[in-house]
Amino acid sequence: MLAVQGLSVARGGIAVLENLSFRVEPGRALVLRGPNGCGKTTLLRTLAGLQPPLAGTLSLAPESLAYASHADGLKPTLNVAENLGFWAEIFGTGAAGVERALGAMNLRSLAARPAQNLSAGQKRRLGLARMAVTGRPVWALDEPTVSLDAASVALFAAMIRAHLSGGGAAVLATHIDLGLAEAETLDLAPFKARAPAAGGQAGAFDEAFA
Repeated sequence: MLAVQGLSVARGGIAVLENLSFRVEPGRALVLRGPNGCGKTTLLRTLAGLQPPLAGTLSLAPESLAYASHADGLKPTLNVAENLGFWAEIFGTGAAGVERALGAMNLRSLAARPAQNLSAGQKRRLGLARMAVTGRPVWALDEPTVSLDAASVALFAAMIRAHLSGGGAAVLATHIDLGLAEAETLDLAPFKARAPAAGGQAGAFDEAFA
């Protein structure tokens, strides 16, 4: 479903990860691990097609991946159901997708509440519920459990399991153990790019811009 061979990715024009190779088959998940700033977000953005790789190949069917970044992607004046309906219309999944998403992240009781009136955790649940209306088989998620309490993390893990059991796949950058038996872990530390040669560019980069 997703295959990467010899992939190198960059942030700010400087390589951060080199020579990555992995596959994610249907029904499986890959959990990315590594210290802050190591390139997890940069890799996910590259998989999502938001930036080109420096080198290597990325095999993924067109329009098969949905990406959830740090931002929740909500329209504040729309209520919960309307936010999901907006994305369901974009992806062509209809009302059935909205109902599935509301149930998956326990949002039915909040369906009529404007997004701007939600707590941080509720906004995050709604942001993650958007994945369920995309209809796309490959999910890429960047620190999806931020602002979630233990009960909401369990809901999210169940949503991922349901996606995998339906033949989907997922790539996640997270430090939380989601208890996914279907997941493998990839430590990105060994793939850190070599420092620039003397006279080359160097510097620190803020992960917010990765």
